[in-house]
Amino acid sequence: MLDTNIILYFLGGDDTLVPLIEEKNLIISIITEIEILSYSALTREEIVQTKQFLKHCSSISITSDIKERAISIRRKYKMKLPDAIIAATSLSLDIPIITADNDFKKVKNSNLIFYEK
Repeated sequence: MLDTNIILYFLGGDDTLVPLIEEKNLIISIITEIEILSYSALTREEIVQTKQFLKHCSSISITSDIKERAISIRRKYKMKLPDAIIAATSLSLDIPIITADNDFKKVKNSNLIFYEK
């Protein structure tokens, strides 16, 4: 599962991410899709490039389980709501999340692949 920052780094040309994501079943939260496409500074070309990349990802909507986990994570770790939903999605699907966001380190029992740029 990819966090928003990982997609931004990759699309920005960070080739060190290639081994982490190539030939993988890429999964994102619907929140990641919203975050990345709503960024106001994206040019028309970047929007096209981003949408092309997102076609290779499975986008997961918020289920009841994800909602309950997100509530618990937000209350317990005081995470921002989008991050809590992304973390909850990863936990609900029992898959690792690749992120460069230190806040995800707070979430116990998460399968975290922390990326340092």
